[in-house]
Amino acid sequence: MQHHLWLKQAPQVGAFYSAELPYDADYEARGYASHRLWRAINGRPVGPPYHRLSAQQRQRLALALRALDGHTDGASYRVIARVLFGREHIPERGWKTHDLRSRTIRLVQTGRALVHGGYRALLRPPFRKQ
Repeated sequence: MQHHLWLKQAPQVGAFYSAELPYDADYEARGYASHRLWRAINGRPVGPPYHRLSAQQRQRLALALRALDGHTDGASYRVIARVLFGREHIPERGWKTHDLRSRTIRLVQTGRALVHGGYRALLRPPFRKQ
């Protein structure tokens, strides 16, 4: 694992450094990241990341971005669904009411939201009520 630190001055041997963390909504995540950095600097195992996406979440995000790419290139929702889910799952009739059509539209919307700044939500865990 590689870390990059930006210091105002060159590091000095024997000096002590501190991390300044604001008490905001992200304090818990910042504190965890700061602790992982301290462990890495001291040669200890850093431990797991604060928030890890499940395999299903990663797959949905990948599908959303692929669906958006197809939509941006001018492909119809039916063509996008054929590529993502396979031709055998797309009916010749009843496409307007098929669940894969709705799912494909939602994937395009999710991809669009990610591109327009929604990707930042991936950096923080879901809100937990205390």
